[in-house]
Amino acid sequence: MPNSESAKKRLRQNETRNARNRAVKSNVRSQVRKVRAAVAAGNVEESEAALKVATKKLDQAASKNVIHANAAARTKSRLSKAVKGIKG
Repeated sequence: MPNSESAKKRLRQNETRNARNRAVKSNVRSQVRKVRAAVAAGNVEESEAALKVATKKLDQAASKNVIHANAAARTKSRLSKAVKGIKG
């Protein structure tokens, strides 16, 4: 347990940020899962729409340093490749 006032405040801040970051990460994972499910089902329109949303969520998470920028770029690239693969 923190003893000083500043340590107590840091603990409160860390708990808040941890909860926010977990929510953002969970949201990103859900969107990525939706894209992969649509690709697996072979649904082109649904996968393109889901990719657009997932791309936005990944970029937002990367800009807030919830995930690394390169990890976001890598995921977007792989999802885009998968969608293009079922397209034609």
